[in-house]
Amino acid sequence: MAENISFQKVTTEYYDVLKELGNIGAGNATTALAQMLQAKVDMKVPQVRLLDFKDVGEVMGGEEQIVVGIYLAVEGDITGSIMFVLEQHAGRELVSKLMGTPPAEGDFNEMELSALKEIGNIITGAYLNSLAQMTNLKVLPSVPDLSIDMLNAILSVPAIEFGIIGDQILLIQTVFTDDMDLNGYFILMPDLESYSKMLGALGISL
Repeated sequence: MAENISFQKVTTEYYDVLKELGNIGAGNATTALAQMLQAKVDMKVPQVRLLDFKDVGEVMGGEEQIVVGIYLAVEGDITGSIMFVLEQHAGRELVSKLMGTPPAEGDFNEMELSALKEIGNIITGAYLNSLAQMTNLKVLPSVPDLSIDMLNAILSVPAIEFGIIGDQILLIQTVFTDDMDLNGYFILMPDLESYSKMLGALGISL
């Protein structure tokens, strides 16, 4: 029964599967990003970590840094939400490449925000497609919601989500490379019942 699932047990048994998802998802995201930017994009091997939620901000570079957060609800066979967090300078670099303009300073304008949202949509879509292919489950993302704020404010959304399940999180860090390293972090937040469905689809019994 979903209500009897131990989040610790799920994350421990699920770790290798999430690592594989991270590899496939990041590979697909890199390909999609390269096509979108019409440029060569490589990636380093994704880092998948099991963390106490209170340590996530520190691992991601400090809770007070300004980041770009792209958040989507997920429906279909799996329900919950996903978030992709990008360092602000990485967001600037990607928007610059997409629009063919030098990196700007100050706040993002409306056109740049729209470009950021599309980049986030492409990257999260690549991860979700990987998840759907691995599980043979239908995964339907919502329209992305974009925020630019301090990391602790951005993380307050998944903090509320994870409060229902437990205080640990699986964080997938992907470093995209071209002429510089661009750090991105992917957080998948299925609800408790969806964890059960995902594990079952992947042949992991509890």
